[in-house]
Amino acid sequence: MKQLTLTIESRTEQLIAVRNFVSVAAQDFGFNDEEVSKIALAVDEACTNVIKHAYRFDATKRLKVTIKPARTRFEVLIADTGLRFDPNNLQTPDMREYLRNFKQGGLGVYLMKTLMDEVEYHMTPGKKNEVRLVKYLRR
Repeated sequence: MKQLTLTIESRTEQLIAVRNFVSVAAQDFGFNDEEVSKIALAVDEACTNVIKHAYRFDATKRLKVTIKPARTRFEVLIADTGLRFDPNNLQTPDMREYLRNFKQGGLGVYLMKTLMDEVEYHMTPGKKNEVRLVKYLRR
C-alpha cells in the first residue's frame, strides 16, 4: 500500500470525507471493523481540534491528512499552519468528575491517546503543526 493524501478545507462538514478516507485505507491495510472505527475516530478528533483550535473555524484554511503505511504500522499525519498547540499543558481528565458534571468536549487528545498506539505532536514555529497517529496491525 502506498502513501495517500487528502487535503480538506477547515470545515467540520469535511470530517465525513476524512473518516471515509481513513476508514477505507485502514480496512485495506487489514484492520478489523473495530480497529478501523477506532482509527477513524482518533483522526476525526485530531482534525476537529485543528478546525476548532488551530484555525478557530476559519474555513479559508486547509489541513492535510497523510496516510503512511509500512509493514505493520499504519501512520496518519495531520498537518496544519494554524495556532500552535502544546500537549504538555494538557492534564489527563478525571473521567468520574467529567461524567458527574455532564461536561462536553475536551476529550479529544485523551481519546486519541486511548485509541491509538502512538500520538506525537511536532511543531515548526510559524510554519507547520503536525499530529502523528500510529496504530500497529497485530496479525
